[in-house]
Amino acid sequence: MQPPSSVTQLVLVVVAFLPGVVYQFVRENRRGPVPGEADLGHRLLRALTASIVLNGLYFAVLGGELADLVRPESFPERTRTAALYALLLLFALPALGALAVSWAQQRRLRGRYRGTPTAWDHMFRDRDGTFVRVRLKDGTWVGGWYGGKSYASSYPQGPELYLESSYRMAADGAFLARVESTRGLYVRAEDIDILELLDPPDRRPGRSPQDQDS
Repeated sequence: MQPPSSVTQLVLVVVAFLPGVVYQFVRENRRGPVPGEADLGHRLLRALTASIVLNGLYFAVLGGELADLVRPESFPERTRTAALYALLLLFALPALGALAVSWAQQRRLRGRYRGTPTAWDHMFRDRDGTFVRVRLKDGTWVGGWYGGKSYASSYPQGPELYLESSYRMAADGAFLARVESTRGLYVRAEDIDILELLDPPDRRPGRSPQDQDS
């Protein structure tokens, strides 16, 4: 396949692909990422397929009108009309089509898609300050405070957790004292066996969950 050799050819290629790209973008936004579309090649193929279908429908319904608009002699008299058609056919209709397909599919499903792609993201999204304790796969307990300076990675990045302060932990997972001069604790999700979030006795990070009993 030869690359476009002129501005006109480049514009035609963009116009040919754009409806499918808009459709695919809105579909992913409404449905969320899926494993089958993690590969860029698959996403481009789906966008190309959607563009072929949409452009075919456009020419089937508006064939003569569209042909007249792209003729050089139609400019500049019909520039405004061409711009309106471009906004409608390249952006508005593909987006509406994606919304309609997403709505129809969601109506058939018992579950509903939520914009948070994984339980890990849901757990830490907009999370207030909380204590976190983790049992690693080797049986070791670690824990700390998840606050404004902490960070949890989100999809599609691998799950990782940074706690802004760490605590000494008992063998049964109970919090002991805050580690002196702590600068934080890093935990990889692949090393985690159990992770638990605990509401603090109050919203001050200087206290541990055991202070609630005092």
